[in-house]
Parts: sequence; C-alpha cells; structure tokens
Amino acid sequence: MTDIIGAGKDAPATAQTLIKDTTIEGFADDVMKASQEVPVIVDFWAPWCGPCKTLGPMLEKAVTALKGKVKMVKVDIDQNQMLAQQLRIQSVPTVMAFVAGRPVDGFAGAIPESEINAFLQRALQAGEQMGLGGAPGDGPDPEEALSVADQSFNDGDLNTAAQLYGGVAEMLEEDDKLHSRALAGLARCYMASGNLDQARQILDQMPESHASEQAVASAKAALDLSAGDGADLAEARDKAEANPDDLHAQYDYAVAQIGAGQMEEAGDTLLGIIARERDWNEDAARKKLLTLFDALGATNPVTLRIRRKLSSILFS
Repeated sequence: MTDIIGAGKDAPATAQTLIKDTTIEGFADDVMKASQEVPVIVDFWAPWCGPCKTLGPMLEKAVTALKGKVKMVKVDIDQNQMLAQQLRIQSVPTVMAFVAGRPVDGFAGAIPESEINAFLQRALQAGEQMGLGGAPGDGPDPEEALSVADQSFNDGDLNTAAQLYGGVAEMLEEDDKLHSRALAGLARCYMASGNLDQARQILDQMPESHASEQAVASAKAALDLSAGDGADLAEARDKAEANPDDLHAQYDYAVAQIGAGQMEEAGDTLLGIIARERDWNEDAARKKLLTLFDALGATNPVTLRIRRKLSSILFS
C-alpha cells in the first residue's frame, strides 16, 4: 500500500496534509516525532474561545502559505485536559513552536498577521540552526524572512526584526546581496534602540561592492542623521518653543530630534519650516527632509506620510 504522506515530498503541500487535529495519544507522533523533520506549530484552542476563532484561520493560512516548510497541529484543550495540564497551558489561544522535539517559541492570545509571520520565520530559523532534515529548500526563504523583518521593524517590534535580520545574515554567504540587506536591517535595529556604535561597526564591515545597495545606503544615511551634532534635545526644544518664529531654532530642534531617534517628529518639525518659508536657508529644511526619507526608506510609513504632506505644501 502506498504511503501517501511519505510520497508527498514531490506532491503539493495542502492544508489537508499540513494541518491536523491531535489528541494526547497522538501528540508524540504528530508533534514530537514530526518536529524532527520540520517545525510544528501547535495551536491550543477551545470551542468556546472567541479569539481562537480569529487566530486559528490566520495561523492555518500562514502555515499553508509556507508550502510544507512547517506543519500545524491543533489541540482542543476541553478534549485533552491532561495534555494541556502537562504543558502548563494557562489560557487559550496558546500557540507553541516545536523543533526537534522541544518547544522553542510561543505566545498566548490573538496577534496580528505580521506577528504570526514573524513567529513562523523564527520557527524556521530555529529549525535551520538545529539542522532539521527535510527536503532541500525546506529552510526559511531569505527574501520572505527579510520582508517579515522589514514589517516588524516598521511596526516597532525591534526584537523580532533583529532576530530575523540576524538569522538571515547567518544563513547566507557574505557576498550575497541579501546578506548585506540583512545586516543593514540589523544595523537599523541597533540605531533605533540607541546603540549607534554597534550599528556603525556592522556597517563598516559591509563589502565595498555592496555599499551602493539601497538598504545599505539607507542605513548609512540613517546613521549619519542619527549621529547629529550632539545637540541637547531638551535645550533645543525649549529654545524652539520659546522662539516659534525663529526658523534657525526650529531647524536646530529638528536636528536634535533626529539625533535622539525621533525621526517622525523631526519630519513634522521640518515640514513646519517649509510651510512657513519653502526656500529658507538655501532649501536646508527640504534637503534635510529628503535625507531623512533616504534614511527611513522609501516604503516606511513615516516616509509615505511626510512625503504626502510635503507634496501638499509644495504644490498648494
């Protein structure tokens, strides 16, 4: 008799082959044993749980999209109370990632799609680090992981972004452009957390051939902006508030905001200068704003919002 599941390496992965329900009797095979091959995501849920009804389908969609790189197992805690007690499940929904027979990550409660994707990427990276078996190409896709990392960074989840950027950098050769993109992202995480020296060290190690890559150039621009001129933020703010018509004071305040990592606030301050006097100081505010866009990146929500406001001012 043909083992359909065993023959599935060349067959398309579907929700039916990737997602299943299990019990305390099947947990060892469905999770502990299966996670020796690929990461297994375990969703602990209950029929009466409202958030479970939202999270479950989102998890299933994300797992199916990875086309067999991970599997998902669902456990109804009402029907498997002893198992839930053994794993110390305190509430539902609770989701755990198992790799090589042990839990490596998890969360409780409903989370947005971007965080689900980041969670799955971390599970894939854990599997890669533990040298799971599986078919070639079952490891995390670098571009997909970077996309999730970028979204996590834009959402302000620096820890997740840094983990994903670092994981991609470790899996790729140094001459790979995606390796440099990952390191640039990691440097931006350090910048956003105020660790400029670590960010500079990472960027200084970039291959010269990748210096012109957009992600690398953007990170270096962000570092240059963040370094600023050492202006004291509180002092600059007090001066700007006391002299609202002094555009030099407003500009100095914007520079201090950038140095403190307050990029969005700095953009609004610079917009205020441009709204009052477009060509002030040989277009200094607009030039600084364009450099800020380069530093943040073209797709950053802050860039998109401020660029729309700038266009409205310039073409009004």
